[in-house]
Amino acid sequence: MFRATQCQSCLPWGSWAQLRRSLPGSRGTRDVYLCAASVPGELGSVPVRLGCVRFQGGSQGHSVQPSSSRHGLNQLRNVASSDAIKKHQKSLSAWFSNQPNEERQFGPSFSMDAVHVDPVIRESSLEEILKPSPDLTIQNQLQQPCSQVISLQNLFDVDACGRQVKNVVLYGTVGTGKSTLIKKMVVDWCHGRLPRFELVIPFSCEDLSQSHAPISLRRLITKKYQHLRDVVPILGASNLKVLFILNGLERLNLDFRLAGTELCCDPNEPVPPSAIVVNLLRKYLLPEASIIVTTRPSAVRRIPGKYVGRYAEICGFSDTNLQKLYFQMRLSQPGCSGEDSVGSSSGEQENLVEMLSRNLERHNQIAAACFLPSYCWLVCTTLHFLYFTRTVPPSQTLTGIYTSFLRLNFSGEVLDSTDSTNISMMKYVAKMVGKLAYKGVMSRKTCFSEDDLQQCFEVEMKTESELNLLEVFRSDVFRFFLTPCVQPGKEHTFVFTIPAMQEYLAALYVVLGEKKTLAQRVGKELSEVIGKVSEDVAVVLSIISKVLPLRFLPVLFNLLKIFPRYFSRLSGKDRDAIAHTMAEELFKEEDYYNDDVLDQINSSILGVEGPMRHPDEAPDDEVFELFPIFMGGILSRRNRAILEQLGCSIKNLAAFEIAKAMKKTVIRNSRKGLPPSELMDYLFFLHEFQNERFTAEAIRSLRAVNLSSIKMTPLKCSILASVMGTTCHEVEELNLTSCNLDTSSLRTLFPVLLRCKALHLQLNSLGSDACKEIRDLLLHDKCVVSNLRLANNPLGEQGAQYLAEALAGNRSLTHLSLLHTALGDRGAEVIAQHLAENQHLQELNLGYNSLTDTSALRVVEVAKKHATLDKVHLYFNDISEDGKRALHSLRMDRDGVRALVFLTAGTDVSDYWSNILNVVQRNLPFWDRERVRQHLALILQDLESSRRQTANPWRKAKFLRVESEVKKMLGKLQHGSL
Repeated sequence: MFRATQCQSCLPWGSWAQLRRSLPGSRGTRDVYLCAASVPGELGSVPVRLGCVRFQGGSQGHSVQPSSSRHGLNQLRNVASSDAIKKHQKSLSAWFSNQPNEERQFGPSFSMDAVHVDPVIRESSLEEILKPSPDLTIQNQLQQPCSQVISLQNLFDVDACGRQVKNVVLYGTVGTGKSTLIKKMVVDWCHGRLPRFELVIPFSCEDLSQSHAPISLRRLITKKYQHLRDVVPILGASNLKVLFILNGLERLNLDFRLAGTELCCDPNEPVPPSAIVVNLLRKYLLPEASIIVTTRPSAVRRIPGKYVGRYAEICGFSDTNLQKLYFQMRLSQPGCSGEDSVGSSSGEQENLVEMLSRNLERHNQIAAACFLPSYCWLVCTTLHFLYFTRTVPPSQTLTGIYTSFLRLNFSGEVLDSTDSTNISMMKYVAKMVGKLAYKGVMSRKTCFSEDDLQQCFEVEMKTESELNLLEVFRSDVFRFFLTPCVQPGKEHTFVFTIPAMQEYLAALYVVLGEKKTLAQRVGKELSEVIGKVSEDVAVVLSIISKVLPLRFLPVLFNLLKIFPRYFSRLSGKDRDAIAHTMAEELFKEEDYYNDDVLDQINSSILGVEGPMRHPDEAPDDEVFELFPIFMGGILSRRNRAILEQLGCSIKNLAAFEIAKAMKKTVIRNSRKGLPPSELMDYLFFLHEFQNERFTAEAIRSLRAVNLSSIKMTPLKCSILASVMGTTCHEVEELNLTSCNLDTSSLRTLFPVLLRCKALHLQLNSLGSDACKEIRDLLLHDKCVVSNLRLANNPLGEQGAQYLAEALAGNRSLTHLSLLHTALGDRGAEVIAQHLAENQHLQELNLGYNSLTDTSALRVVEVAKKHATLDKVHLYFNDISEDGKRALHSLRMDRDGVRALVFLTAGTDVSDYWSNILNVVQRNLPFWDRERVRQHLALILQDLESSRRQTANPWRKAKFLRVESEVKKMLGKLQHGSL
């Protein structure tokens, strides 16, 4: 269909540089271009109507010279046409520069010239098209090599018999980009890059099918393109090279019989729009005009073969080099990575392209998916969502991407316009393919045999209409969702084109209520019939009761109402079952230790780096963690509105009742302790659900949030901030240890961090810039952070300066860990200088920071005078024996100030020896092992020396116990087992 949703949304495909810039013509020829477009309505609802003209003036080759008056009249007409050309060229350029909403929401907008890769077009034949429909076998579904490739500009060349081609049928399955190709063709003609035709008039067959009122061809053209009113009178009366474009012929019911459609050769005679199309194709109306028709395969036979000069099939990106070219052009655009990241993201863009290219070269399943250009758009959009999303607006969800993707390809599409049911294509897909997808999810399988397909598609076929619809689906839509498996040993099975699409369609199948027993289906239909009848009966009974006061009439009326009320209660049980299914799938214990779903999606697109799995190796179990997340996302108001346009209606009341039932299941199960990856999935689910009230109630039940070791990309940080931002409650603990955080991540999470009492930021490679953000956080008047852990981050001296400023003004912090943060003596000195201004800190950890005696003594002297500070960690620093004794004497001057330097305290073992060894053991994977070994050796010498100095047998026993622990750790360290 030539609609705004399709012509702007399907993927653009390629450079048209090979198009001929000009055609040889007579000397003295003047070229004039005319373009027209009606004012577009809202995107996605009003057909695009385009018209372009190139009018060629008089030629010196004419044998009859016009009179001077006629010549003057032609000049006036040419001047008028020239003005119209400029207006329409400007109008068309402005219109086609607008991208659909999906482009603006899910990535940067690109012009057709910037990102366009030509699909492969293969010349076909009527014999090939009329072959009996193939069975659903792997051999028949594999794309055959395109041996007879033909370019778009050669479609109207002479055929094999030397006859001039006038009518071309260009067909392809859903997603191959028929509308995009036509759009690019018109755009190129508008810019003078397609000079073969002097007048191009596109029509949307969907638009033409809306009216059956008689109208003449000339009136139809001027109605759609009012600026062509000065050009239309010369149609048929001049040698204009006219091209009619009929986009989406499957929407028209054409009858080529003379008994069905009368002959008409007069452009001024009013006839139904379908009769105009039939007579144009018959070459009875404007016989010199060229016509290109786009349609789906199932509708090709509607045009008798004698009226078609050439059949051509769009084969998509059947060559992986075309796929690579598209990804290279799309992902390398300057605006792809956003506004804030010009330098750093250019390298990330190149890395993405390289990883995607390697995955395509492995003959991965993604290469089979990207055979359809529409899926190339989906891949690029998903990657943009995963990598370049800095903030997440409410409309930007993964479910929204998939729902919008389906709207781009199926909006307004009816499966078969000749069928009386007029079922939407997407509704049929949700019912049939959704059933297959759901069965696969429940049985945890992604590969389907031909028997599986037949059981889902053919078992319930009982009428001729159902079989006809299935035939149309198989020829037009099947390969959009299912493709042959490329894994060795599974060549005779089918998989979903994109793995996540299986989970999306399964979720849609459940939420739409298609998962019903036969009794439930019959009960629903019977309830609706009785409910409608009871309304009419109520009126009749009320009249009869006034004339004949029979007591049984009210009883009869109430009986009629019993069944609908009873069934409404049963439907409520169905919604409870949907909520239960969602909770059960969301919190499956066997999926607890998988990667989070966003990382799974990333791996499915870019592949997994490393050695490939051996064919004989047992595969991992299939996981379907996106299934419940898509269920929640589909229930969001925006996605329900889009699905309504596709013929898949989900009522507000149903969504409300499902959300109400979810409170009993989802929120209750979420209160159990979840591993970090599952908790990230749960937060992602809440983001996709887009129900602020529900999310706020769910988040209030989470007092501790542990996301340690989750790679917190900008997208995940935005999701965490968005979901946590629905409430204002204080969070007891937020653990972001080893989460790949950076300065921008802290900036995104700033509102959340303010409300966290215990904040774990260890092992994130945070530098001095991040310390600046942390300083602003600690100095904020709403900050409640009391325990801050920054261990194993390269903060440096400059970072220490920012943290010292924060300590001076902060009123909430009681525990600060700066273990192994590369402070050095100067960093420790700066902290000591500002420590006196702090009145709340109780514990400070400066271990493993290369501190020497001077800086260590300075810190302890300040701590000695501090009102609340009673514990300072200084172990694994470069403190000498003299420094150790000096620190011990300072400790003895004031009880309560504990400087933890070694495992000994004079001639006794330190009370904190186990704490120190536990810290060493936990951080050993991130520390320099040789340096740790040296420190442990010094500790062991110190323990042995102190043991020899004491005569107390109890103390000697304690020393021996600690020595054995240190020796055990040293032994494991030397053997590499620690």
